[in-house]
Amino acid sequence: MLQKLARSFVGRSVFDYAMCEMEAFRGNFLTFGGNMPRFANQLFCGLEMAALDLQGKTLGRPVWDLLGGAKRSEVGYFYFLQGKTVEALAEDAKAAVAAGNPIIYLKVGVGEAHDMAAVKAVREAIGGTRLRLDANEAWDPATALRMLNAFAPYNIEYVEQPTPSWSIPALKHLKERSPIALGADQSVFTIHDVYQACSTRAPDMIAVGPREVGGLRAMMKAAAIAEGAGLNICIHSSMTTGITTCAEHHIARAIPNLDDGNQLMWQLLQDNIVSNPGLTPIKGKLSFEPRPGLGFDLDHDMVAKAAERHEQFTKGNA
Repeated sequence: MLQKLARSFVGRSVFDYAMCEMEAFRGNFLTFGGNMPRFANQLFCGLEMAALDLQGKTLGRPVWDLLGGAKRSEVGYFYFLQGKTVEALAEDAKAAVAAGNPIIYLKVGVGEAHDMAAVKAVREAIGGTRLRLDANEAWDPATALRMLNAFAPYNIEYVEQPTPSWSIPALKHLKERSPIALGADQSVFTIHDVYQACSTRAPDMIAVGPREVGGLRAMMKAAAIAEGAGLNICIHSSMTTGITTCAEHHIARAIPNLDDGNQLMWQLLQDNIVSNPGLTPIKGKLSFEPRPGLGFDLDHDMVAKAAERHEQFTKGNA
């Protein structure tokens, strides 16, 4: 699909990207009745990152300047707890707080007993440090309300996507009864989803990333919609490389209504293919130097090793 879409871009000016994307979407999706913006967004996001990187390098400016200019010099990120057991999660939480991370993020929705034990153990491990939860659509509204009431004594900052993503009304129903603030994540995959969530006042926070919404400029649109509704944007990441981490950082520098605890996930991959800049937050903060484009250097040896593994995997599954 990427190779097919690329035909609309080859031989065109990189500054014509917006027009090329529109033509590619119409010619490869709408013309064939393929009204699939969520799928298309994920494809176009990578193409746009490459285009903006080249635009910035051509002009000698960081991408955040192409998005309207930096609103801040550093960006805040939460610490994503890792561990398969309650004990492992608590130990990771202790280490995270000792390293100075101001916001801790814990996945729930694993099972009620596990969730309660994990929240209790993590809260004991981190003291008064801010704690956020993410249920990843695990509960129906009734179960969610019961769990949220049970979590309330543990001073939870907010819970991300507790109900199924396909029902924004379910999230709104829960928000009106919840003792804890709620965030929309999987519910807001397009700018139209963001508008619906904001206009119905379903969440207290919008968590969305460029991969879902269709790129960096689409993220700026999503942020503007949320800003008009008086809500902040939390940048949501996924199983992405350091390239996307850099791109997300440029968005974060430019968005006015940015949350102070955003997500990055390059560290969950086997290797980091970006050799520069450093992508590990220090006490929950990152600040990149204003280099042209997205401002990263690839570790070409690591890319080559990854390509070799991919080729071996493909042959083994042919």
